Amino acid sequence: MKAQIAFLPGDGVGPEVLAEARRVLATIGRKFDHTFEIVEGDIGGIAIEKHDAPLPQPTIDLCRKSDAVLLGAVGDKKYDSLPAAKKPERGLLELRTLLGNFANLRPVFVFDPLADSSNVRPEVVRGVDILFVRELLGGIYFGTPRFREGDRAVDTEVYTVEEVRRVSRVAFELARTRKKHVTSVDKANVLETSILWRQTVAEVAKEFPDVLLDNLYVDNCAMQLILRPKQFDVIVTNNLFGDILSDEGGVLAGSLGMLPSASVGGPAGFYEPVHGSAPDIAGTGKANPIGAIASAGMMLEYSFKLPELAARVHRAIAAVIEKGYRTADIVSPGKSLLTTTQMGETICKAIEAGD
Repeated sequence: MKAQIAFLPGDGVGPEVLAEARRVLATIGRKFDHTFEIVEGDIGGIAIEKHDAPLPQPTIDLCRKSDAVLLGAVGDKKYDSLPAAKKPERGLLELRTLLGNFANLRPVFVFDPLADSSNVRPEVVRGVDILFVRELLGGIYFGTPRFREGDRAVDTEVYTVEEVRRVSRVAFELARTRKKHVTSVDKANVLETSILWRQTVAEVAKEFPDVLLDNLYVDNCAMQLILRPKQFDVIVTNNLFGDILSDEGGVLAGSLGMLPSASVGGPAGFYEPVHGSAPDIAGTGKANPIGAIASAGMMLEYSFKLPELAARVHRAIAAVIEKGYRTADIVSPGKSLLTTTQMGETICKAIEAGD
């Protein structure tokens, strides 16, 4: 197959981790006779510097004509004084809207050798395999009115039945391929949008009688993720709650650097590691590229319909971790510390070897 991928390295460690994802795609393409045409574009802080916009028109045009989009990270504290519409993170929100990908998939998988890397007890996190399905285009990040007026600020949470229905269907369909269990997370004891959310998810659940549905308030879910995370299979929730809870999942996995994501539902899938730009470690070789590499693996599965190659990337990551190779965020005594580039090279070797 032949496909064009829009590569958006972004800020901080974004270019470093995306370079390793690119290396993995080149290895996959060479070994299995696929052609991935990589075309780079600007987003975030670097785009502000070069184009005076966090998502400039050339990047918009590139993403519209590409088969998939892979992003590194955006943001830097030096842009904190800019108005919200000009911040690097705004480019990411605009890109999500542009691509129309309403369902954000964030897997939290704990590799057995990393069970002792979490701050949570190994016996609690060992075997955790959760898929967060986060609604991505609605909620408080996009609702209006949104303004600052003197010492008062307003953000608005808005959801429609159709927005909840379509992301819920994605969650139930994915649950059918896993343990057939969906947990819907809301705050229906307080928020009108959450009451609508819970009612709509319950209606969608009737279409999937083979999948178990339960409901949790977001505060209880946050607690249960730490106390008994293995009870969860698929968690579906709104934009804000999904953002926060899936980051909490990074504690279970040992580091946010381990976590990939896929955004689906539009004409071109959008993939990015969950972690931020981490400008404090940019250029030091300390960044973990596994989240970016695993995001490229998700792209192989969801955009290019190559699940066997996605599985090969996952197995290669698992094999490297099993052999004791670590980046700075997950290193422990007796393990081999690798730089960002070395970790990417080692995973590519594992792919070549068929590990």
